[in-house]
Amino acid sequence: MRLDKFLKVSRIIKRRTIAKEVCDSGRVTVNSRPAKPGYEVKAGDILELDFGSKRIKVEILDTPATVRADQAKDLYRTIEEKIVLN
Repeated sequence: MRLDKFLKVSRIIKRRTIAKEVCDSGRVTVNSRPAKPGYEVKAGDILELDFGSKRIKVEILDTPATVRADQAKDLYRTIEEKIVLN
């Protein structure tokens, strides 16, 4: 599954266009490497995201094409979440 689509389906980011912009700006890494929106993510990948004042690190558990809102949290496991103050 594309990285930008995963961010939207998992509801880490609410809109796919915003997810694409975040990826294009270099604020997303997959397995410690910068990732473009079209990067194919899979179960087991470690995703790090700097979004707004948050820094989130998650492990991807599953990549279904669609999922209900109440099941979105089951797609990933949060490893670390920080609030970053500038």
